[in-house]
Amino acid sequence: MSFPRATYRLQFRDGMTFERAARIVPYLADLGISHLYASPIFTAAPGSTHGYDVADHQALDPALGGEEGFARLADALKKHGLGLILDIVPNHMAVSTANPWWRDVLKHGRDSAYAHHFDIDWEAPRLLLPILGEPYGEALKEGKLEVRIDEMTGEPVIGYYDLSLPLAPGSLARGSEREEADWNELLAGINADKDRLHQLHEAQAWCLAYWRLAREALTYRRFFEIADLVGVRVEDAAVFADVHQLPLRLVREGIVDGLRIDHIDGLADPKGYLTDLKNASGLDCVLVEKILGPGESLRGDWACAGTTGYEFARLVTALQVDPRGREAMTAGWTAFTGDDPDFARQALIAKRRMLTVNLAGELSALVRLAETIAAEDLATRDFGPDALRMAIVEIAAALPVYRTYVDRAGPSDEDRALIEGAVAQVERGRAVEDDRVVAFVASLLLEPAAGSKARSTFIARFQQTTGPLMAKAMEDTVFYRYNRLIALNEVGAEPDAFGMELAAFHGAMQARAADGAHGLSATATHDTKRGEDARARLAVLSEMPSEWSSAVARWHDAASGLRQALPDGPAPDPGAEWLFYQALAGAWPADLPMDDEVGLQALSERLAAFMTKALREAKQRTSWTDPNAPFEAAVEAYVRHLFSPARRALLEDVRAVIATLEPAGLVNSLSQLVLKLTLPGVPDIYQGRELMDFSMVDPDNRRPVDFALRETLLQEVGAMPAGAAMERWREGVPKLWLLEKLLLLRSEHAELFAEGGYAPLEVSGDRAQNVLAFARRQGRRRIVVAVPRLVHRLTCENGLSRLAEAFSQTRLHLPTGKPFTSLTGARIKDHQTPLSALWSDIPVAVLMAE
Repeated sequence: MSFPRATYRLQFRDGMTFERAARIVPYLADLGISHLYASPIFTAAPGSTHGYDVADHQALDPALGGEEGFARLADALKKHGLGLILDIVPNHMAVSTANPWWRDVLKHGRDSAYAHHFDIDWEAPRLLLPILGEPYGEALKEGKLEVRIDEMTGEPVIGYYDLSLPLAPGSLARGSEREEADWNELLAGINADKDRLHQLHEAQAWCLAYWRLAREALTYRRFFEIADLVGVRVEDAAVFADVHQLPLRLVREGIVDGLRIDHIDGLADPKGYLTDLKNASGLDCVLVEKILGPGESLRGDWACAGTTGYEFARLVTALQVDPRGREAMTAGWTAFTGDDPDFARQALIAKRRMLTVNLAGELSALVRLAETIAAEDLATRDFGPDALRMAIVEIAAALPVYRTYVDRAGPSDEDRALIEGAVAQVERGRAVEDDRVVAFVASLLLEPAAGSKARSTFIARFQQTTGPLMAKAMEDTVFYRYNRLIALNEVGAEPDAFGMELAAFHGAMQARAADGAHGLSATATHDTKRGEDARARLAVLSEMPSEWSSAVARWHDAASGLRQALPDGPAPDPGAEWLFYQALAGAWPADLPMDDEVGLQALSERLAAFMTKALREAKQRTSWTDPNAPFEAAVEAYVRHLFSPARRALLEDVRAVIATLEPAGLVNSLSQLVLKLTLPGVPDIYQGRELMDFSMVDPDNRRPVDFALRETLLQEVGAMPAGAAMERWREGVPKLWLLEKLLLLRSEHAELFAEGGYAPLEVSGDRAQNVLAFARRQGRRRIVVAVPRLVHRLTCENGLSRLAEAFSQTRLHLPTGKPFTSLTGARIKDHQTPLSALWSDIPVAVLMAE
């Protein structure tokens, strides 16, 4: 199987099994997809909805159909000529007794054969399990802990509700217990005696604890701040072999053609891991989930094809945001909410808070390591833990990227520049009084470890901590606070970067083409904060910032009776309202009319759930760990009341404003799709996004997909004229029409799209800045693309159907030579052709040289 031409991401679980996936393979083949791109399919923790909580790397999940079901899927893919890319999770596994490796560790402790498969601090007295809903003493006193026989294994366990934890061999038969022969009598006796039960607990390698202790006292590396996921030591060759045994077998058997590596930044040595994977698999198609920071590029010495495409989505959205609206949008937002417009300041505050509170355990471990190293040298032994702690916090918070990649060879020039830049920022900020301490902490990263285990461990742990720090502070905190324009608050994006000029976009694409462009071009994933078409519509707000601010103020006044007075302020507060109305503007389905009461209430429920999640992520008046029930209830009531028939006049006003966004939003959606299918890179279609996608953050973006509808529509669009497709835009038909045509084009010109260069094309006339035009070229073969941007005012003045007429004086300068043919079948001979002619049927143009 060749390198992917176009991938289709499918989320397994929640009804999507191997059997069901096999049934839709013919549809994917008809659509023009080359590779199915599967979410994790290995056995996950019971009840998993996503599969990233792997319980057994060496088994296909029985919940999905197991080996038999997977074989049917593999046969269907082979029959229809599709390849398979698997999403694998080498960084972490489920903290669950369904995980046989973890269960063995719980039973045998450091003597387990799997003791070193996990990133566990075996120097700690015991393995801490912070899973209790209350402090240990309360759970013991209230009888919530008991010794019992596990129904699945027949072994004695300590139980807590549905949880059963295995006991160390021999720990039950000690002292007076030997005299009690009957198991039932033995267990009943222990359960009746809290001291005996406590002593049994104390005899285990593990220690139960209150869940709140996880953030500061955990004895294993976790994924982000999720104690239910334990880090895996794939840097160890034996562990690597065990984790990859099944996926490598599927590669050798020719069933799997590529691997997607989840959370590459969580690994101790990403570069070394990718080299090992390349050597073991021989695969060229290895993709990494990697979020690139401002100005950051994927490391050139990594053995992978590219990323999963977050940076591509950022660039496309930036192109559709009008930089001229920045000042007015900022003024309207801050005037209404009172929020701080200084993004850098908000980010720094959030990162400091995240590391010192949510990731306090990780920070404490780093401080202990630094203290140990400092004590070894007379010049540094006077550096106390508090000073070291502050220096570590400030350097980590000042890093502009998710992590550095210092390895045994020391820092690369890029890493040295990043670390030294962070140190310089810390020294300017003066949050740490003693520059010597800052320099010492920096030296731990910048100077060779020279055989020091403590130094090597510090480097690895520091780098494995800054990734979660950035992700949790930015994506899951500031991105829900800095709500000026939420189209920009996306994974891998930069909310403070308001739009992009054409020249900068062209430069980014030329660089992407020069790098090989074998990574994915994604505009929606299971992790994106909002659907690709919601984001495209919300970008239009940048073109009408004053009108939007006025509308939000009007709705605020009209809904004054819906707000509740709470002790800590009104609910919703202005910040929540500003966020809510943008979320509503993005989420309103194009085919939802005002007289569809069932549809309106369904949208209301979705928005209420989104607001609860968003406000908890913001961590200002409520949070996941300390929910503010009255505030959340008041916000949910506000949302639901807004959709009640009694408030229909207000909702109609909101809908009227959304209606003014829709034409330009549709143009953005179609342009976005064309760019994904024609720019350098491999287009990735997230499940169901052949039609319009106005979803919000997960779990909203993982709702079931109506594949039967898509199969029916695909048969219709094959021979449908573009104009007829445009008439059905509320159904999303133009999007599917374009996708089918462009996937066919990629199939017919696969080498051009895979290897062709990128060249900007000249556009002249009065609206040249509203057009992105470029050519892809390989030898004599050429594809030309021209799409509109920033057309809100034009759609308001001319309407969607007459948008093309506004470009009658704007000409595209085509490469000289042979004539071109458009997707609609029109033949273009004039090499300075007006865009009004190219966009007369559908407002995008893709031309093929004859």
